[in-house]
Amino acid sequence: MTDLMQAATAPAGAPLVLTAMPRPVPGPGEVQIEVAAAGLNRADLAQKAGVYPPPPGASAILGLEVSGIVSAVGPGTDRFKVGDRVAALLGGGGYATHTVADEGSVLPVPAGFDLALACCFPEAMFTVWANVFDRAGLKPGEAFLCHGATSGIGVMALQMAKVWGASPIFGTAGSEEKCALARELGATRAINYRTEAFEEIVKAEGGADVTLDMVGGDYIQKNISAAKPDGRIINIAYQDGFAASLNFGPVLMKRLSIMATTLRARPLADKRRIRDAVERDFWPHVLSGRIKPVLDGAFPLAEAEAALARMAHGGHSGKILLRP
Repeated sequence: MTDLMQAATAPAGAPLVLTAMPRPVPGPGEVQIEVAAAGLNRADLAQKAGVYPPPPGASAILGLEVSGIVSAVGPGTDRFKVGDRVAALLGGGGYATHTVADEGSVLPVPAGFDLALACCFPEAMFTVWANVFDRAGLKPGEAFLCHGATSGIGVMALQMAKVWGASPIFGTAGSEEKCALARELGATRAINYRTEAFEEIVKAEGGADVTLDMVGGDYIQKNISAAKPDGRIINIAYQDGFAASLNFGPVLMKRLSIMATTLRARPLADKRRIRDAVERDFWPHVLSGRIKPVLDGAFPLAEAEAALARMAHGGHSGKILLRP
């Protein structure tokens, strides 16, 4: 049995190519995973561009989530064993045939569930729970506004909000086709941001208690306008820029909370807490089929560069996967 693996790597700015290297060895509390699929996330584009380095101790290989089979376990691992089917959140290292994960960031995948499609869930579900439900405290019956409604994050946020009992659910997307998908996934009102002013529509329909935004830029003021009194606005990215000129008057008058978080660099204990909550509150709905994976497409690991180009173009809906 070889101790080598293949990984998609490159110097900064260069195209990704397959490289042979030693397999990572699981440390205490870690599992080694033979990768069935790796998920792409916009953070991968930022890391490849040199503006989002991995946290200390994380692999420099791209990739924040995988699914696969446990192929080795480290000392003190007490839940998962060799041969288990799993999906996992990573600090890095997913674009490879093998990777390691802290067992506190791993979810079990039962027999009969498509192992590759299980990769559509970890990063999105952990992110949505940590932001929408934990930090912003979305409650059943509250109004939820989700930007990027057909992104990898958005397709999970809509479905999770729906099973949680949020109502109404607003989703913004950039085409009529994407709006149709957003409605299928749970949006009460899908808004085409290219032809409609989302803030006016949401405000006219009562406003949003919780807003999940990854756009930033001029959306920040629009989110403030669309928010209900005591509304909570949470940003997980700023695709249109970090800087904006804002009128904070409505923030004061409506008693709004504006927040921003990241997931990757959180302590392992915090990620375990998030995993436990996702597994308790939402993973049963995944296994029952009520929350579904949304797959845009899958590329061979050797075509990781083309897969990233697909993501950068922005026309996709749902998750893009790599298959070793």
